Amino acid sequence: MAPSLFDNIIRWIRAGYPEGIPASDYPPLLALLTPLLSESEITDVVLGLALEYGTDTPATPERIREAIHAVTEQAPSADEIEQVSARLAAAGWPLADRESVTAAEPVVSKTEE
Repeated sequence: MAPSLFDNIIRWIRAGYPEGIPASDYPPLLALLTPLLSESEITDVVLGLALEYGTDTPATPERIREAIHAVTEQAPSADEIEQVSARLAAAGWPLADRESVTAAEPVVSKTEE
């Protein structure tokens, strides 16, 4: 069975951020996820990653929803989005649309195998 969109996104984020996601990259990451996933799916992704990597500040569904709304009201800069896009593209993320993300496979680095 092919991995789901959710599974692929988690795998790309892990591949692009093996040490965890810096707080400064969350807004552009949310901006990249917003066209692909529903608010509920983004909440699941962020909560899963927060549990996996640990955070200085607890992630809650309410805080994630607030962050999603903040990103939609005041988008990150083009440079911030480009930086995160490049990092995820290096891990194989096609960044095109939901179907492309579902169909493609993340690139696994030699250290992850």
